[in-house]
Amino acid sequence: MRRTGPVGFDLDMTLIDSRPAIMAAWRAVGEETGVHIDLADVDLRMGIKLEDEVTYWFPVAERERAAACYRRHYIALAPALTTLLPGAQEALAAVKQAGEEAVVVTAKHAMSIGPSLGAVGLAPDRLFTHVHGEEKAEVLARLGAAAYVGDTPADMVASRRAAVLAVGVPTGSFGARQLTEAGADIVLSSLLDFPSWYARHRAGRQADGGAAPD
Repeated sequence: MRRTGPVGFDLDMTLIDSRPAIMAAWRAVGEETGVHIDLADVDLRMGIKLEDEVTYWFPVAERERAAACYRRHYIALAPALTTLLPGAQEALAAVKQAGEEAVVVTAKHAMSIGPSLGAVGLAPDRLFTHVHGEEKAEVLARLGAAAYVGDTPADMVASRRAAVLAVGVPTGSFGARQLTEAGADIVLSSLLDFPSWYARHRAGRQADGGAAPD
């Protein structure tokens, strides 16, 4: 696995706490459409594309309208309900200070990114939006990423498929054990631990000439 290069980060529940805005938007969708949406089920799948989530609640003919309804509510709610997760700014800064790119690779649609990042003042070097699963793996491989940091088992699987270091943070809907079982090379308690881990990671590379990951 590579030891230098850009570091990719998932967005929702990795860098930002978007759960309040997401749940409020889904609640609004349910109220507007009259469809019962189980927010606990939504939470368990958090991280997938909106277009995939609507398939659980709406018939084919109504899915496009439901997705547009959700995005309209999310864009209105996100500025007030989105917060940074602990250590997010410091994690991006650690990568940039090392001379590497801090890149966000997310399933979030491009139109929802602005309100999310603007709410917390987060400024990654590059953004790749509306990608999930194998699509994330393709982006990471194309970037030649050194690592990918995420909060879901799907993020860990994408990292492994791209042959990059899989770094898990249990700050979303999944615990450390689930992330490890999905292939995480390391699980940090939160992004507060990222700068010190990343410094050791880079120091290890310099010491061993880029051998196997720590």
